[in-house]
Amino acid sequence: MQDNQIITPTIEPKIQLNNLSKSAFGNDFVWGVAMASFQNEGAWNLDGKGESIWDRFSNKKFRIKDRQNAQIACDFYRRFEEDILIAKSLNFNTFRFSISWSRILPGGIGKVNPAGLEFYHQVIDCCLENGLEPFVTLYHWDLPQVLEDRGGWTNREIINWFSAYCEVVTREFSGKVKNWMVLNEPAGFVGLGYMTGYHAPGRMGMSNFLPAIHHAAMCQAEGGRIIRKNVPDAVIGTTFSCSFIEPFTQKPTDIQAAKRTDALLNRMFLEPALGLGYPVEELPFLNKMIKKYVQEGDMEKLAFDFDFIGLQNYFKIVAKNAWWMPYLGAAEVKPQKRNVKELTAMGWEISPDGMFQILNQLSQYQGIKQIIITENGAAFEDNFEEGNINDKDRVAFYESYLKHVLKAKQAGVKVNGYMAWTLTDNFEWTEGYKPKFGLVHVDFNTQKRTVKRSGKWFRAFLG
Repeated sequence: MQDNQIITPTIEPKIQLNNLSKSAFGNDFVWGVAMASFQNEGAWNLDGKGESIWDRFSNKKFRIKDRQNAQIACDFYRRFEEDILIAKSLNFNTFRFSISWSRILPGGIGKVNPAGLEFYHQVIDCCLENGLEPFVTLYHWDLPQVLEDRGGWTNREIINWFSAYCEVVTREFSGKVKNWMVLNEPAGFVGLGYMTGYHAPGRMGMSNFLPAIHHAAMCQAEGGRIIRKNVPDAVIGTTFSCSFIEPFTQKPTDIQAAKRTDALLNRMFLEPALGLGYPVEELPFLNKMIKKYVQEGDMEKLAFDFDFIGLQNYFKIVAKNAWWMPYLGAAEVKPQKRNVKELTAMGWEISPDGMFQILNQLSQYQGIKQIIITENGAAFEDNFEEGNINDKDRVAFYESYLKHVLKAKQAGVKVNGYMAWTLTDNFEWTEGYKPKFGLVHVDFNTQKRTVKRSGKWFRAFLG
């Protein structure tokens, strides 16, 4: 593919790096882009793929804004080579993507779909041929619907189902893929999918939430063990969406509310993996989970010696005491209520210092060997100017966050990589196609890709 097929500007904007340099991060620092199977691939029922919970969920009325779905999405299934070549042209050295469980095992377990395996072989081969190290995520939220029909993450059998899926994938790709991630943001898919019902599969309540927590935590560690067994010299991680939590005031009640929020969002899955158990002191409701769903020997099996922890950071959270909130007794004070002006198009507070603070917080755990930022990015409106997309707010976002990543690294935090979310505009879960997170604009009517100013900024920065 020629470069002018990727970028069609009339007038190139001048790229300013403002004294931030790639070399300051060191020669071994990982630079990549991240994406997810459901949000990008499309081809939802082609070549033997089974239905996922997000296929089902996004085709229900009133679940997704503007009643959109991801049946085509970015058409990555057909256009993966184009997108990988774009990533190469922007000078990244890694490409993070996830594997669709239902594309590999349409029935969730049992018979393997050869066409699914072949697709990911092609993606991996394309990465390697173009000098991009593949980082593979085993589970990025798209559980096979047939397994959800049997209870999904609330059914303890999912430990066996997930293990069987991991066995198939890691054996198949062990000769090509060295870098693996087990789960993407378990607090996200468990909390939003099995407690609030805001995400697929749309279940609510503690009776769903509690077993899903424990079973996901068990799978997190078991997946790591299976990778270690099947992939020689594997580099194994798992990812957590973590935010720096700040109390609204210095009142003891708000300070305690912030600690409970931190335990729920940042610690609930991380600490079991580190052998520290669940944070029951701050979250007493977890005692009920332990009593009902934890079997003999489980607590020891929750731990796994990960080679790295993937940090996914988008905003900080300010919490206050809220007696009316069941179980947690805390509530977020939205940035709009605090008169914060620096917001993304999602209404999220832009807080690069929050990135520094959460990196520093994670560095206090002795069991964390290294941290790779596996997602960081922002949605902004794209401004079309003379044939270019001048997303200057996104450029400023990345520049400010990277400066604070560098600040953490220079302070001694073992942060060894950064992956931008995301390469192309995509299907943003319940928000549909309106939020634009990409370094590359996608016209969803024609699937034409156009590199934005932010993508060109990375090209200059990493060049």
